[in-house]
Amino acid sequence: MKKYIKYILIFVLCIGGFAFVVTGSKTLYVIKQKLTQFTCDNICNTYLVNGEEVSKYNSSGKLFLKYSNKRYGNITTIDATNALKVLLYYKDFQQLIFLDSQLSQNGDPISLESLGYEQTDLVCSSFNNSFWIYNKQANELVRFNENSQQIAKTGNLKQLLQAELKPDFMIEHSSYLYLNCPDIGIYVFDMYGTFTKIISLKNLHAFQVNGDIIYFFRENSFCSYSTKAFEEKCIPYNDTLIKNVRIEKDRLFLQFTDSVKAIDNSNK
Repeated sequence: MKKYIKYILIFVLCIGGFAFVVTGSKTLYVIKQKLTQFTCDNICNTYLVNGEEVSKYNSSGKLFLKYSNKRYGNITTIDATNALKVLLYYKDFQQLIFLDSQLSQNGDPISLESLGYEQTDLVCSSFNNSFWIYNKQANELVRFNENSQQIAKTGNLKQLLQAELKPDFMIEHSSYLYLNCPDIGIYVFDMYGTFTKIISLKNLHAFQVNGDIIYFFRENSFCSYSTKAFEEKCIPYNDTLIKNVRIEKDRLFLQFTDSVKAIDNSNK
């Protein structure tokens, strides 16, 4: 007998806004493994991080490959926006490593200290194989190309924005960088590092961007926010053990302490 769960969201996009439809749907698979964080790529591969190790599972939930590097300790950040060039950041050692689709190391590790940027708190992938950093010491965002050459920077954001920034997460989508400051909201910058706007979503620590919609998990609810309609929709979960939720194509991924559950989110 197929097992069904009650908390499933199907998002119906429509002109001028969006709506939620709540329905039952089946569990596709469960990945049983301890983890501290996880992410997915655009073809529904799942990456589970536990300490210094990242495990890649295919779209059927089968273990594909593992990667670990004991030299740099625990992985601080994983960004699989580009499935062919997965970014790993080791904050304690200020080191960046890129992995290909086979989880083989792609090139030499990049030392941010060697590039002149100590105290780098945040890193994320950018288009054309480039990457962004947020440097706490200089209070600035800097973008590097695939040869680790600086190609854009914001300057001191504290002076530019007249705000005391304490960012804890950032991600790029469609050539815009989203910098999350839980106490203030989400600052948005273009590919040249020019500030464009602030989105007033507070108390977030992670989110996804898809077109004009921002998805996030907060206070045991999975929510979406339309940057066009300025409208927020949330569906609460009864399961208090859920740590995070992601949406990829026709699937929802629920993170627990010792597993990730993939759920069918298609309207069948």
